[in-house]
Amino acid sequence: MKHPYNHLGGGANSVAPGYSKGSALGAEIIGTFVLVYTVFSATDPKRSARDSHVPVLAPLPIGFAVFMVHLATIPITGTGINPARSFGAAVIFNNAKVWDDHWIFWVGPFVGAAAAAAYHQYILRAAAIKALGSFRSNPTN
Repeated sequence: MKHPYNHLGGGANSVAPGYSKGSALGAEIIGTFVLVYTVFSATDPKRSARDSHVPVLAPLPIGFAVFMVHLATIPITGTGINPARSFGAAVIFNNAKVWDDHWIFWVGPFVGAAAAAAYHQYILRAAAIKALGSFRSNPTN
Protein backbone atom coordinates (compact mmCIF):
# COMPACT_ATOMS: atom_id res chain seq x y z
CA MET A 1 0.00 0.00 0.00
CA LYS A 2 1.23 3.44 -0.95
CA HIS A 3 1.86 5.82 1.94
CA PRO A 4 -0.64 8.74 2.03
CA TYR A 5 2.25 11.23 1.88
CA ASN A 6 3.31 9.86 -1.50
CA HIS A 7 -0.24 9.29 -2.69
CA LEU A 8 -1.20 12.92 -2.00
CA GLY A 9 1.95 14.39 -3.53
CA GLY A 10 3.73 15.40 -0.36
CA GLY A 11 2.05 18.79 -0.26
CA ALA A 12 3.80 19.89 -3.44
CA ASN A 13 1.89 21.91 -6.00
CA SER A 14 1.13 20.37 -9.37
CA VAL A 15 -1.32 20.84 -12.21
CA ALA A 16 -4.39 18.73 -11.49
CA PRO A 17 -5.46 16.14 -14.07
CA GLY A 18 -7.91 17.62 -16.54
CA TYR A 19 -6.35 21.10 -16.50
CA SER A 20 -3.86 22.48 -19.00
CA LYS A 21 -0.66 24.28 -18.11
CA GLY A 22 -2.21 27.45 -19.48
CA SER A 23 -5.23 27.27 -17.20
CA ALA A 24 -2.97 26.50 -14.24
CA LEU A 25 -0.77 29.48 -15.07
CA GLY A 26 -3.86 31.67 -15.43
CA ALA A 27 -5.17 30.49 -12.06
CA GLU A 28 -1.86 31.32 -10.38
CA ILE A 29 -1.68 34.75 -12.03
CA ILE A 30 -5.25 35.66 -11.11
CA GLY A 31 -4.98 34.24 -7.60
CA THR A 32 -1.79 36.15 -6.87
CA PHE A 33 -3.23 39.31 -8.44
CA VAL A 34 -6.27 39.13 -6.15
CA LEU A 35 -4.15 38.61 -3.05
CA VAL A 36 -1.53 41.28 -3.79
CA TYR A 37 -4.14 43.82 -4.91
CA THR A 38 -6.08 43.23 -1.69
CA VAL A 39 -2.94 43.71 0.40
CA PHE A 40 -2.07 46.95 -1.41
CA SER A 41 -5.61 48.29 -1.12
CA ALA A 42 -6.07 47.34 2.53
CA THR A 43 -2.74 48.81 3.63
CA ASP A 44 -2.55 51.88 1.38
CA PRO A 45 -1.23 54.79 3.49
CA LYS A 46 -3.41 57.32 1.63
CA ARG A 47 -6.46 55.29 2.50
CA SER A 48 -5.24 54.99 6.08
CA ALA A 49 -5.10 58.76 6.39
CA ARG A 50 -8.72 58.96 5.28
CA ASP A 51 -9.97 56.00 7.32
CA SER A 52 -8.08 55.81 10.61
CA HIS A 53 -9.51 52.36 11.44
CA VAL A 54 -8.03 50.71 8.33
CA PRO A 55 -4.77 49.39 9.87
CA VAL A 56 -6.78 47.53 12.50
CA LEU A 57 -9.17 46.02 9.96
CA ALA A 58 -6.65 45.30 7.17
CA PRO A 59 -6.18 41.62 8.12
CA LEU A 60 -9.87 40.91 7.50
CA PRO A 61 -9.96 41.55 3.73
CA ILE A 62 -6.50 40.02 3.32
CA GLY A 63 -7.54 36.83 5.10
CA PHE A 64 -10.78 36.72 3.14
CA ALA A 65 -8.83 37.12 -0.14
CA VAL A 66 -6.52 34.23 0.81
CA PHE A 67 -9.58 32.10 1.64
CA MET A 68 -11.32 32.91 -1.66
CA VAL A 69 -8.18 32.31 -3.73
CA HIS A 70 -7.72 28.94 -2.06
CA LEU A 71 -11.32 27.98 -2.77
CA ALA A 72 -10.85 28.83 -6.44
CA THR A 73 -7.38 27.42 -7.12
CA ILE A 74 -6.95 24.35 -4.90
CA PRO A 75 -8.74 22.14 -7.46
CA ILE A 76 -6.51 23.43 -10.28
CA THR A 77 -2.99 23.79 -8.84
CA GLY A 78 -3.18 23.24 -5.10
CA THR A 79 -2.86 27.03 -4.69
CA GLY A 80 0.72 28.14 -5.17
CA ILE A 81 0.53 31.96 -4.92
CA ASN A 82 3.84 31.84 -3.02
CA PRO A 83 6.97 30.62 -4.84
CA ALA A 84 8.83 29.92 -1.58
CA ARG A 85 6.08 27.62 -0.33
CA SER A 86 5.87 25.82 -3.68
CA PHE A 87 9.64 25.44 -3.90
CA GLY A 88 10.04 24.14 -0.34
CA ALA A 89 7.37 21.48 -0.76
CA ALA A 90 8.84 20.43 -4.13
CA VAL A 91 12.33 20.08 -2.65
CA ILE A 92 11.09 17.92 0.21
CA PHE A 93 8.86 15.73 -1.98
CA ASN A 94 11.47 15.59 -4.81
CA ASN A 95 9.45 13.76 -7.45
CA ALA A 96 10.02 14.23 -11.19
CA LYS A 97 6.34 15.03 -11.83
CA VAL A 98 6.49 17.93 -9.37
CA TRP A 99 9.41 19.55 -11.20
CA ASP A 100 7.83 19.21 -14.68
CA ASP A 101 5.41 22.09 -14.16
CA HIS A 102 7.20 23.89 -11.35
CA TRP A 103 7.85 26.96 -13.49
CA ILE A 104 4.11 27.75 -13.27
CA PHE A 105 4.47 28.36 -9.53
CA TRP A 106 7.23 30.92 -10.12
CA VAL A 107 6.02 32.69 -13.25
CA GLY A 108 2.37 32.91 -12.17
CA PRO A 109 2.95 34.64 -8.82
CA PHE A 110 5.56 37.03 -10.21
CA VAL A 111 3.36 38.07 -13.14
CA GLY A 112 0.27 38.34 -10.94
CA ALA A 113 2.09 40.41 -8.31
CA ALA A 114 3.64 42.71 -10.92
CA ALA A 115 0.25 43.21 -12.59
CA ALA A 116 -1.40 44.00 -9.24
CA ALA A 117 1.34 46.47 -8.34
CA ALA A 118 1.10 48.19 -11.73
CA TYR A 119 -2.70 48.29 -11.56
CA HIS A 120 -2.72 49.74 -8.07
CA GLN A 121 0.05 52.26 -8.65
CA TYR A 122 -0.55 53.44 -12.20
CA ILE A 123 -4.28 52.94 -12.74
CA LEU A 124 -5.92 53.42 -9.36
CA ARG A 125 -3.56 55.96 -7.86
CA ALA A 126 -2.61 57.47 -11.23
CA ALA A 127 0.99 57.84 -10.11
CA ALA A 128 2.20 57.62 -13.68
CA ILE A 129 0.30 60.75 -14.68
CA LYS A 130 1.49 62.61 -11.59
CA ALA A 131 5.07 61.56 -12.29
CA LEU A 132 4.88 62.76 -15.89
CA GLY A 133 3.77 66.18 -14.68
CA SER A 134 7.04 66.66 -12.82
CA PHE A 135 9.03 66.21 -16.03
CA ARG A 136 7.23 68.97 -17.91
CA SER A 137 9.22 72.08 -18.48
CA ASN A 138 7.84 75.29 -17.14
CA PRO A 139 7.41 77.66 -20.08
CA THR A 140 8.76 81.10 -19.30
CA ASN A 141 7.24 83.27 -22.02
